[in-house]
Amino acid sequence: MAKIKVGISIGDLNGIGMEVIIKTFLNSRMMDFCTPIIFGGVKTTSFHRKSLEIKDFSFNIINKIKDINSKRANLLNCWNEDIEIKFGKPTEIAGKYAFKSLTEVTDSLKNEEIDVLVTAPINKANIQKNQPEFIGHTEFLGEQFEGDQLMIMLSDFMRVAFVTGHIPLSEVAASLSENKIFLKIKQLSQSLIQDFGISKPKIAVIGLNPHAGEDGMLGKEEKEIISPAIQKAKKQNILVFGPYSADSFFTKENLKNFDGVLAMYHDQGLTPFKTLSFSEGINYTAGLSVIRTSPVHGTAYDIAGKNCADEKSFRNAVYIACDIYKKRQEYKALTKNPL
Repeated sequence: MAKIKVGISIGDLNGIGMEVIIKTFLNSRMMDFCTPIIFGGVKTTSFHRKSLEIKDFSFNIINKIKDINSKRANLLNCWNEDIEIKFGKPTEIAGKYAFKSLTEVTDSLKNEEIDVLVTAPINKANIQKNQPEFIGHTEFLGEQFEGDQLMIMLSDFMRVAFVTGHIPLSEVAASLSENKIFLKIKQLSQSLIQDFGISKPKIAVIGLNPHAGEDGMLGKEEKEIISPAIQKAKKQNILVFGPYSADSFFTKENLKNFDGVLAMYHDQGLTPFKTLSFSEGINYTAGLSVIRTSPVHGTAYDIAGKNCADEKSFRNAVYIACDIYKKRQEYKALTKNPL
């Protein structure tokens, strides 16, 4: 198999995105299995490298994908402007170029010039100043590739997916339905099969209310929509169980017994995930025809420009994107002709 071409958006220019990118590819062994292509600006990346006092590293500068060097970290020059970098500060200009990097790499993904996408952290509010409809990477890619995106948080300990994403907590209950939960269970099961090579995955579903509704005393969603969705999925031979109480489920013993967990809302799954896996966890957007991963952390303005960011999560995002790409190729080969 040819080396996988990894397209990388640079994220917020005032955050730690470029730092973790550079630190990841300082190790030349990363290029043994992938060819990284960073979508940014030469002047911008040069400023970051000099500010961080990283001397033993340079990008291979290109203007077209066809000019990549498979043994180097490549920088596709997407702009030539001088951009003011203000480490640790949220600015409109940083949001503008974070979005430009994202749209450029997305176009390359559509044109099949790259194989997978890894995104550095952004500040959504900065981007929204010029792109008011922008909610986040997950929703943006769902629109671009016309898929029903599913956010999955991955680590050595767990795989957690979400029925609802970036919406206010006050809107979660009203946005849930039996069919929506059923479809997310199916999506998670299919992703575990084709993206992770698990032939018969076991899935745990978390309830919405305290103590999973306490038999209807603390809420009716478990009885009326969550349990029926689980039963519907079981009739399609999906190994799914629950609903479980969120306050007691996330133990290492429980997590060992399941290949995936479906949470009802953002913080319900992310709070235990980040508690157990913050430094090495990654975010994966499943349910699309393309592969996108990102580190689990944000822009980390408080340490931006100080050369103390940990690149482990970003490096894992590159690893996992490449692993999923290989698993999908294997799955396609195995299911192309069942006979």
